[in-house]
Amino acid sequence: MSEKATRVAAMGEENVVRTTLLTGGCGFIGSHLAHRLRESSPDHALILLDRLTYAGSRENLDDLLDDSRVTLVEGDVADPRVVRAIFDSHDVERVLHLAAESHVDRSIASASDFVRTNVLGTQVLLEAARDAWGEKADRRDRRFLHVSTDEVFGSIAAPGRFDESSPFAPRSPYAASKAAADHLVAAFHHTFDLPTLITHSTNNYGPRQFPEKLIPVVIESARSGRAVPVYGDGLQVRDWIAVEDHAAALLAILERGTPGESYAVGAGEEHTNLELVEQICDHLDVRLGAPPEGPRRTLITHVTDRLGHDRRYAIDSSKVRHELGWSPTIEFDAGIAATVDWYLEREEWVARALARLPRERKGSV
Repeated sequence: MSEKATRVAAMGEENVVRTTLLTGGCGFIGSHLAHRLRESSPDHALILLDRLTYAGSRENLDDLLDDSRVTLVEGDVADPRVVRAIFDSHDVERVLHLAAESHVDRSIASASDFVRTNVLGTQVLLEAARDAWGEKADRRDRRFLHVSTDEVFGSIAAPGRFDESSPFAPRSPYAASKAAADHLVAAFHHTFDLPTLITHSTNNYGPRQFPEKLIPVVIESARSGRAVPVYGDGLQVRDWIAVEDHAAALLAILERGTPGESYAVGAGEEHTNLELVEQICDHLDVRLGAPPEGPRRTLITHVTDRLGHDRRYAIDSSKVRHELGWSPTIEFDAGIAATVDWYLEREEWVARALARLPRERKGSV
């Protein structure tokens, strides 16, 4: 009997602490999910695995790391030694896999990090879970939730929407790496009966998003009176969801979803990039007052479009709403206004985040 099994047996089943492994827990979505996990399951142990690249920070977890039942492991999800050490030392029952390289522009510049983290990292985690869980009688209580993106489906014309049956058609290296990871997760379920779940979410927004992404870039540029860049004509459509609503959906899927199934998650808030940028500029004018030279909308500058830029994403989230009882709670305009306020009140947070950018990325956001 292994050391872990001996320890669990000695504790007695009624005293075993349920343990969740959350990869990417120091990032944008991961940190929100970590806080929600502690609120919903305060008696459970939570292990956070994060490589702490430029996009992740201990600061995102606030005082969560003071909790004796929260453990942060600084390490690479693609390193089998790190991942297996976690499973060897803890009776992990649930895995929430969010660790990923996610910035499309960087994947276009170089795909290597995306393949390593998003594809190899997922394979390493799947292998570790499969070996640790084996053929346990209580395997039905185990869950491996892989968090993916709607970008694996490519672009869709109005009025269509992606759902769980949509075919994959990734059009960027980032999307291709996530699609490959999705296929691995599905294959491990069908081949090894691993209790996996997959989610495909629309674009997230909210506090703590790294300031290389669209919304924080617009807020910082417009606040500072700099040109606000918009790719191409700005008429690309994105379906937006507040990160807090996404975190709630992930927990509903983790707890009540059916292994082997995938779930599309969206709030039904479709807006062109240009509309969103104009909305943020208007919020800043209300919050700070319009500059003497005119409203901040005049700062909008159209720049050369991104290579392979998808025209429209939209999600049909009927399955997760009807089967699991989840629905979004944050109204879009109020959520964007609250996000603008969060960044305005945390200029030092933004400065510290930007200081972590790799040298080759400085000045490019």
